[in-house]
Amino acid sequence: MNEPPTRMRLDKWLWAARFFKTRNLAAEAIKGGKVHVDGQRVKPSKKVGIGSRLEITKEPYTWEITIVALNNQRRPASEAALLYEESPESHQRRQQEVARRRAEKAAMGQPPRRPDKKQRRQIHRFKRAAD
Repeated sequence: MNEPPTRMRLDKWLWAARFFKTRNLAAEAIKGGKVHVDGQRVKPSKKVGIGSRLEITKEPYTWEITIVALNNQRRPASEAALLYEESPESHQRRQQEVARRRAEKAAMGQPPRRPDKKQRRQIHRFKRAAD
């Protein structure tokens, strides 16, 4: 049968682990310096294996992970999460960033919404009365 690979391309692994929607997006991120392997900037064709340490930056979040499994196919998210192990510090920083962004959004309040039918009628009456 098909044995799991021992090493595979970085762009393909990022796609299979669902960090990027397409291999092309993964390759662009790698070329743009958003992905580092063992602290080094690399090319999309870099071969990675179990134990490789990756740092992935997708603004405003950063993941520091270690590869624990390889898979040639893109599987469901629940299975893709089993391909890597995130460091506790990285997970904590991401959770803090999520909480900060939520608090920031809540502080801004609700965006203004369009008037409903009743409110539009009231606006029209008010404008006619002012004329």
